[in-house]
Amino acid sequence: MTFAELQSVGGYNLGLVSSAMQKSIRRGDENSALFWATELDMSGYGEYCWKRLRIIASEDIGLASDAAVKIRCLYDNWVDQRKKADTKHGPERLFLVHAVIELSRSKKSRMVDHALIVYYEGPREKRDVPDYAKDMHTGEGRRMGRGVEHFWNEGSQIENKFGGDDPYYRSARTIRN
Repeated sequence: MTFAELQSVGGYNLGLVSSAMQKSIRRGDENSALFWATELDMSGYGEYCWKRLRIIASEDIGLASDAAVKIRCLYDNWVDQRKKADTKHGPERLFLVHAVIELSRSKKSRMVDHALIVYYEGPREKRDVPDYAKDMHTGEGRRMGRGVEHFWNEGSQIENKFGGDDPYYRSARTIRN
């Protein structure tokens, strides 16, 4: 029997419970997200719930906030607290609830997921290695006689061109359709 065919303690299909949790977080429906996350946890799938929460932090929130770092920290706290085996009070639940509220209230961006689709699932054109990459740190750059001056003029340049829009959305949608 697969995970998606199993039932939760409340009699729900676990695949649907997981989907409902993620879709509720995406929509900022904190109350529903908490219900479905706790349904997973009470059914003995707390570790699976955290796996999904860590994925959601990158897939649905990504660059919009630092949620992935917070979720990892809360997960580590959850793991540490569970080692104490306090079954009477269940203090580790605090970290799960905190994580679900954090994700539900976070600004959302699917840009990371869209970029994943474009660069892993889409067609890959052949590209030339850019000239600025051929510096003193590469064999080709050394063969070209490039030293520190080239590195400082070309290889160490930093530019931030991102303006906030999701440049991968259209391509990802085309690939997935």
